[in-house]
Amino acid sequence: MLKFRIERAPSPVWMRPLLPLLAVLITFVVTSVFILLANANPLTAYYYYLTSPFTNRVSMIEILVKATPLILTGASVTIAFASGYWNIGAEGQLYAGALAAAWIGTVVGGWHPVLAILAMLLGGFLAGMVWASIPALLKVKLAVDEVVTTLLLNSVIVFIISALLNGPWRDPVSGWPQSPTIADSAVFPKLIPRSRLHLGFVVAVVMVLLIWFILSKTPLGLRMRASGLGQEAARFMGVNIQRTMLIAALLSGGIAGLAGVGEVAGIHFHLIDALSNGLGYTGIIAATLGGLNPFGAGVAAIFLGLLDTGAQSVSRSLGVPIFLGNVVQSTLLLVTLGVFMLQNYRIRRV
Repeated sequence: MLKFRIERAPSPVWMRPLLPLLAVLITFVVTSVFILLANANPLTAYYYYLTSPFTNRVSMIEILVKATPLILTGASVTIAFASGYWNIGAEGQLYAGALAAAWIGTVVGGWHPVLAILAMLLGGFLAGMVWASIPALLKVKLAVDEVVTTLLLNSVIVFIISALLNGPWRDPVSGWPQSPTIADSAVFPKLIPRSRLHLGFVVAVVMVLLIWFILSKTPLGLRMRASGLGQEAARFMGVNIQRTMLIAALLSGGIAGLAGVGEVAGIHFHLIDALSNGLGYTGIIAATLGGLNPFGAGVAAIFLGLLDTGAQSVSRSLGVPIFLGNVVQSTLLLVTLGVFMLQNYRIRRV
């Protein structure tokens, strides 16, 4: 009788690039059950998910539009997780950046567009850093679990914004809970005429390159990766763990804040309650599916943008509820976490 056991050991190098593909395949198999329950053919549904968005120019551009904030939140989570700081607060940090952008965007009227946009980007980055500094300082000074504090602070910033939008920022004409419209000089220029693809996509690509450079080519990046791989060993090597994690947390919060700036200045042009709709949490999926690599997170973000765009096609064509796309994304996160555990374990015949 054959016997097998699971033992802790590094997986083969050739297997690691296949893990994201394995996670996607398992996700599609699992979520096929929900598609069947919605009285649709899973193969047909995934055809619309994966190929329909490429059939016309508008949908192809929309993939990049939806991927833009995910690239930024994925990059934000990547630099934090790679440093051993488990930042679950990209959602709240995104809202902090959006809050700053919505205010700055109303006071830069008459400025040159370059100065106005730079002011919004800087303000959003600093706002994300400030919001991220609260759990980061609690972590490094008092050893408070950052998973709990970053997650709870997401709700705090949402309630603060809701109070503003239903109070002093409520539109006096329409009565809608939204902030005043930002000045024309603060609006992000479009990269493609008659489309929604805006300057934020360029900012996202630059951030991916910057994070890759920091993690791969700088002493700070080496200390971050050492801290993420093993804090005791890194401390023995002379790495200041608290300072390294604090820097990673602040950079992570600032990059997530830029995602909020893009949503205000490139898409909505004012602040609303439903600005994000879980973009910070979806960034965790992108970072995890990308193997905590900035480029991998960017590719994963585009894939998630494809699924989001395809969900609309599936809903229109097959009558499947559009929120099934969220089910696919959530299942993908859980499966990805499980599959990536295989990097540290292997099955051996006894």
